[in-house]
Amino acid sequence: MLDTYRAIFTRASAAFSLTGLVARLPISMVGLGIVLLAEDVSGSYAFAGSVSAVALIANAALAIPQGRLIDRFGQGRVLSLVITLWGVALAATMWSLQAGWPHPVTYLIAAVAGASLPSVGTCVRARWSHTLADQPSRLHTAFSFEAVADETTFLVGPIAVTLLATSVHPAAGLVAALVAGTLGTYAFSAQRGTEPPPHPRRAGDARRPPMPWRAIAPLTLASIALGVVFGAAEVTTVAFADEQGRQGLAGVLLALWALGSLLSGLASGAISWRSSTLTRLRFGALALACSMAPLVVAPNLGTMAVLLMISGLAVSPTLIATMSLAEQVLPTSRMTEGMAFLQTGLAAGVAPGAALAGIVIDGAGASPAYLICVGGGTAALLAALLLRVGATVRSHDERVDGSEAGHVA
Repeated sequence: MLDTYRAIFTRASAAFSLTGLVARLPISMVGLGIVLLAEDVSGSYAFAGSVSAVALIANAALAIPQGRLIDRFGQGRVLSLVITLWGVALAATMWSLQAGWPHPVTYLIAAVAGASLPSVGTCVRARWSHTLADQPSRLHTAFSFEAVADETTFLVGPIAVTLLATSVHPAAGLVAALVAGTLGTYAFSAQRGTEPPPHPRRAGDARRPPMPWRAIAPLTLASIALGVVFGAAEVTTVAFADEQGRQGLAGVLLALWALGSLLSGLASGAISWRSSTLTRLRFGALALACSMAPLVVAPNLGTMAVLLMISGLAVSPTLIATMSLAEQVLPTSRMTEGMAFLQTGLAAGVAPGAALAGIVIDGAGASPAYLICVGGGTAALLAALLLRVGATVRSHDERVDGSEAGHVA
C-alpha cells in the first residue's frame, strides 16, 4: 500500500497536498464555530443557526463562479485574494457577534465570509490532474488520498473547534480556523510549480470548451444525494445516542463512521482496479444504501457502532469514483469549475437531509430516520445509472492542453 502512495508523491511534491489539508480545515470548523460563539453571546440557538446558515448558503452560491475565476486567472492569484477577504470578513463576523452589532449587519458580514471561503479541495484535485496528466492511472490513488484528507478534516475540525470554544474562549475555535485557513491557503497558493496554467479568454475567442453536462449533471445529482445521506446520518445518530441516554457518545459513533470511510479510502487507493470507475460508482452507491438499512433496527449503541463503521466503508470509494469520473470528462480549462458543481451538490444535500431526518425523528423516533440515508444512497445509485456505460474521456493531448471537453457517450 505504501509503495502505491509513495509513487504519486515521488512524482509530485507532497507539499501542495499537505498544505491543502490545512487550508481546508475551516470547511469543517467555521459553521460549528459560528454556532458556538453566536449562542454564547446571544443565548439563542435560532440566531446562532441562522448566522451559520447564511454563511453556508453564500458559500454554496458562490463556489461555482469562484471556480470559474480560478480556472481563468489561476489558483495563485484568485486564492490569495479571496482568502484575504475571507480572513477579514470572518474576523469582522466574530467582532460583530461579540460587540452585539445589529443582526442584519452580522448576517451581511457572515455572507461575505461564506462567499469568499475557497474550496481548496477542488483546487488540490485540479493540481493532481495537472501534475499526473501523463499518468492517469495514478489519479485514482491521488483522489483516494484526497478523500482520506477530507475525512481527516471532518474528524479533526469539529473536535478542535468544540474543544477550543468550550475550554479556552467561545471565539477560540474560529480564531484557529482563521489561522489555519489563511496560512494554509497562502502556503498552498505560493506553490506555483504544481499549479495548473490559467486559461484566460483571448481576444476574438469567446468560445470555451463546453461543459460535459451529460456526465456532470448526473454526478451533481449523485453528490446531492450523498449530501442527504451525510446530513441525515449526523442528526439521526445524535438523536439515537440521546434516546439511549448517552448523547455524549454521538461524536464517537460519527467518528467510527468516518474511520470506516478513511480506512476504505486508503485501501481503495492502493488497489489497481480492473473495473471501470462508473462500475465502482454504481456498486459504491448500492453498498452505501444497503449498509445503511440495518441501522434502522440496531438495538443498542454497541451494535450501532459496529454497523456505522461497516457502513462507512462504502463512503470514500463512492466519493472517489464520483470525483474521478468528473476528472475524466472535464476539460482542463474548466476543471475547478466543474469540480465545484459536485462540491456544491454535496453541501446542498446536507441541509435537506438533516431537515427530513429531524421531521422523522420528531414523529417516529431516531431509528426510522435512518431510512432517509437509505433513500439518499438509492438516489445516488439512480443518478449513477443515468450515466451511459461507455464513457469517452479526454485523450492524453487533451489532458495536457485542455483543448476539448470529454463527454459520456
